[in-house]
Order: sequence, then C-alpha cells, then structure tokens
Amino acid sequence: MANYGYNGGNYSTASYGAQGGADGGGFMGGSQQGSQEGGGSKTYGKDTVRPVTIKQILEAQQPHPDSDFKIDGSEVTQLSFVGQINMISCQATNNTFQIDDGTGVIDVKQWIDSDQLPEHARPLPKEGEYVHVWGRLKAFNNKRHVGSHVIRPVSDFNEVSCHLLEATAVHLYFVRGPPPGPHDGAMKDGGGAQGMFVDSYGGAAPQTNGGGKQLPAKLSATARKVFQLLQSSPQNNEGLHVSMIAQKLSLQGNDVFKAGDELLADGLIYTTVDDETWAVLEY
Repeated sequence: MANYGYNGGNYSTASYGAQGGADGGGFMGGSQQGSQEGGGSKTYGKDTVRPVTIKQILEAQQPHPDSDFKIDGSEVTQLSFVGQINMISCQATNNTFQIDDGTGVIDVKQWIDSDQLPEHARPLPKEGEYVHVWGRLKAFNNKRHVGSHVIRPVSDFNEVSCHLLEATAVHLYFVRGPPPGPHDGAMKDGGGAQGMFVDSYGGAAPQTNGGGKQLPAKLSATARKVFQLLQSSPQNNEGLHVSMIAQKLSLQGNDVFKAGDELLADGLIYTTVDDETWAVLEY
C-alpha cells in the first residue's frame, strides 16, 4: 500500500482484471470500450488510483501513443477527480459528460451495457450537478477524455474541497518528496515503529499499520456484508460474481444487486469483467 506521506493519503496499487471494457462500470457499465479504443491489450496489475485536477489531466505527458500517461513525471492509470457537469450528450453506445472543476474542462464517457436489465440501470446525473469520477485517461482522435468506472453524485460540498486538498498533497509529494516526520531519522537508520518500504513509483514512503476501510454509516446491513465478503475473499483480477456472492451469503440476487448499487455509488467497489462481477476499490 503506497502512502504519499501525509495522514489519510492512502492510494494503493490495485488489480483491475478487465482485459477488455476498461471503462465499464459506474452509473452504467459496458464491455465495449476495449475494442473501440484499443484498451484491451493492456494489463491492469499495476494500476493505482490518484486524485487529480482536470488541469493536471489536460497537461499529462504521454511519451508514446501506446504508453501510459505521466503526471509529475510518474505514470498514472486510474484517476479520481471532482467537478460540475456542464453538458450531457446521450448516444446509443455511451453518455458523454462535459465536466468542469474550475481548473479545466474534460469529457467523461460512460459506456452503456446493452445487456443490462432496466431495473438494474442507475439514474443519469443531471446538468449542474457535482460528481466524483473514477476512471482512466484516454486519447482518441487526438482528443483526451476519461473513460469512467464510477460516477457518483456529490452530496456534501466539503467533498470538493477535500478532494482538491488531496490532489494538492499528492502533487507536492511527487514534486518535493514526502514531508519529514517525527521519526524520520530513526526510519532512515532502519529503525522506528513504521519502517520504510519502496512504493510502486520507486520512492520511499512510511508504511502505515493498515486497518479496514471506513464504511459510510448510511450503508445497509446487506451492503456491509457484501463489502466484507469481497474484502475478505482471496484477491484476484476478477473479484466475485453476483451469483457467487448470493450463494456465499445466502441472499437473493436482487438483494445483492441493491447492495452493489450502494457500494458502487459510494466508490467502494468497481466492476471488472462485466457489470455483475465486483471487486473492492482500494485507494
């Protein structure tokens, strides 16, 4: 788990097993993105989730057309940002949201799963709403956009300020290095309670003591059970299918889907190979 040197800043590597449909999930998932934009050839074992501003996305460097983008000199795969929807364009295969966070404007594409049952479809965000987006930066026909995994409405405006502070803190970590801590000298000597390790970006960072993810108080009991099962199950690239979750927890399929909607809306899980296979989103 990579901690960028400040309290509350855990952004860990996570396995995203979708070899195709890299942009599926969120309000509406889909498995068509990989074939349409060539995303199916990449592997997702090294993915990280990084909080950014849209300005950072627009200024990200891409050394080669097939290489990952870089922000502050470090590779970035999964992105997280908050902004306001200026415009929505609905098409047969996707919904496109033009999102502005005050630093820039970018399109976010949400691919539609034609096989998804209507009762499982999630409500479409509205123009003027603030949303929190998790997704992957793409370039198509020399124009950048973000393929969304999750688009969640912002219900508390403090989340906007909190995200901008997180993005600033992570940016400072990469351009200035981790801040000194009270036990910095002891850790450099190999001692200290925390110890040191090399994170996925090649830099040293203090190792935290772990602990479970803090779940929102509003989550239903069923959603908590589903999350705990996903978190405790042996981790692989695909996660668990809805039918397997229902079997292990002795629940009805509809109850599992409702629980999944809660967890997806709060950005706690993400869809992998299809909309009915879920894994815990660690960040």
